[in-house]
Amino acid sequence: MKYFVVRYTGTFGYIKPWSALRDGETYSQQFLTPSIIEGMEKKLFPEMLSEKGIHIILRHKLSYREIDVQMEKTQTQGWDSKGKGKDKYFFRPQSILYRGIMLYPSLSLAFADREHAFIASEQHLCLCRNEDVVFPDRDIMEMEEKDFDRLPGFELRFGRDFPDAFMVGYNRFDNNAPMYGRIEIGGEAVLFAK
Repeated sequence: MKYFVVRYTGTFGYIKPWSALRDGETYSQQFLTPSIIEGMEKKLFPEMLSEKGIHIILRHKLSYREIDVQMEKTQTQGWDSKGKGKDKYFFRPQSILYRGIMLYPSLSLAFADREHAFIASEQHLCLCRNEDVVFPDRDIMEMEEKDFDRLPGFELRFGRDFPDAFMVGYNRFDNNAPMYGRIEIGGEAVLFAK
C-alpha cells in the first residue's frame, strides 16, 4: 500500500501519561494514543467532528532528540484545614512533580491519498497542549508501507488483539472506553543531536 506522508516538527512537546497522577517522576509518553490521533484528525479535517473513530490518518511515527526533565508545582483538588474557631484556615497542599519534555519532536502522519496529505500539510498541529505546536514540512513524501515502517519513531499500533497489547488510557471521544495498543519502534526513535 502506498502512503502519502506529512512530517511535522517543533521545538518541544509534552504528552502527559494517563497514569501519571501521583508518580514521583513522570516522563513524556513516547507514543500517541488513539484519542490523541483522533483529536488531530478532527482538527485537520473539521468535517470529521461528528464521526466517531479514526478514518483518515492511517499511521503515525513520533521521534525526538532528547527528554529534558523539568519541575512542575502541583496542587491537590481537595482542600485541607488547620486550626480551630477563628484561627481555622483552608489550604491546598502542594508538591513538586518532575516531568519530561520532548525536545525537537518530529511527527510523521500517513494518509491514503494525496488530497488529505495536502490539506494536512497546510496546517499546524499541537501534540497535546496548545503550546506544543508542530509545523508541517511543505513536501509530501510518497512511500510504501514497508518504508514507513522503517521511519525513525515510536508508534502505538491500536487495538487489544496483540499478544503484547497494554492499556494506554481512556478515550474521551468514546465515553471514556479503555484504549489498548502495542508499541513499535522504527529506526533510531531518539534522534541524538550531531
